Amino acid sequence: MARRNVVKVGDEILRKKCKPVVIFDEKLWQLLDDMKETMIAEMGVGLAAPQVGVMRRACVVSPDGETFYEFINPVIIKSSGNQLCEEGCLSVPGARGTVLRPQKIKFRYNDRKGDLYEMECSDFLANICCHEFDHLDGILFTDKIIKEQQD
Repeated sequence: MARRNVVKVGDEILRKKCKPVVIFDEKLWQLLDDMKETMIAEMGVGLAAPQVGVMRRACVVSPDGETFYEFINPVIIKSSGNQLCEEGCLSVPGARGTVLRPQKIKFRYNDRKGDLYEMECSDFLANICCHEFDHLDGILFTDKIIKEQQD
């Protein structure tokens, strides 16, 4: 595993839509392992591939620093409820704000081997997933802020 550099706001890569992952091989596995190591080192709860300069639909998530998820080609198929979430982002250092997200989501995704799954989650995990899935479409949380945080 290797720690990768996190792309910062202002880099146009963060505004581009990622391509689907079609090859599930050692190169993808290395990317996922590196993203996990980078997320941990940066003390984040999620990291999407474009945040490390890779334009593929892949992200890693860990709501508690102990449980880790890898989502490849995620697609939300159902959402319900609303929650106000206080968010920040490794690619937007120093910025924080309140974003309206679904309370609960159901989505399909591939694992690192290409197998297809469905998952439901709510609350903080749903918040993190929505934030990371947005990155795959070139959307930053700052685009959705309804109230900026003041230090």
